[in-house]
Amino acid sequence: MANINGAFGLRPLKKMGQNTNSTGASEYRIASSNTNEIYQGSPVIPTSDGVIDIVGAAAGGTVGLLGVFWGCEYVSSVNGEKVFSNYWPGSGADSNFPVKAFVYDDPAQLFLVSTSNVVAGADTEAEVQAAVFANANFATAASGSTTTGLSSATLDLDTIATTANLNLRIMGIQDDPENSDFSEAGVGIIVRLNNHFNSPNGAIAGGTVSTTGV
Repeated sequence: MANINGAFGLRPLKKMGQNTNSTGASEYRIASSNTNEIYQGSPVIPTSDGVIDIVGAAAGGTVGLLGVFWGCEYVSSVNGEKVFSNYWPGSGADSNFPVKAFVYDDPAQLFLVSTSNVVAGADTEAEVQAAVFANANFATAASGSTTTGLSSATLDLDTIATTANLNLRIMGIQDDPENSDFSEAGVGIIVRLNNHFNSPNGAIAGGTVSTTGV
C-alpha cells in the first residue's frame, strides 16, 4: 500500500537519551529585510549579522545548522497588527519592530523526516535499517508551500554515506504502519542534525557562521 506521508520538513519528535523532552524552541531574529521565505520545518543557519536564515541549497549547504524553524512573530507593515505565522513570508514586517523566530535548536533533538525517493539498495526495510547511524543529505531543503507554510524538505536516500559533513544523521525508522512501504517515497526516518552549529564535535566547526546568509 502506498505511503500517505507527503513532505513536511523536519518535525520535532523527541530527545535523545533521558533528556527532558520539553519540545521547547529558542527565540532568534530574522532580518525584516530578508526576502527568503522560511517554512515551518525548514533547517536554518546562523549568519554573521546575528540573525537566522534558511539554508541556501537543496541538499542543505555547508554551514553548520542551528536548528529547525517552527514559526515567527512580527508586526505587519500594512495594519500595525501583530502577526503569528508558521512561516516567514519574506516581506510584510514593520522594520521598527523585531521579527522573532522560534527554532528547535537543541543538538539532542530528534526529528521525523519523510524520504523523497526510492533507490536501489535502500528499497526494503532491512536495507534502510542498515543505514541507521549513517549520514545523509536533504532533498529540497530550501523549498516549501506558502499555502500550508510547511517545508518540503525530505531525506534523499541516494545520499546515504559515512561522509562526515552530510547534514543529517539517521537514528532510526518510525514505526508507522501507514507509511511502511519501502518501495515508495514517504517512509518516516528519525534523524538528528549532523554537524550542529552548537555541537563541539561536528565536522563543520561549531561557531562558524555564514557570511552570506546562504
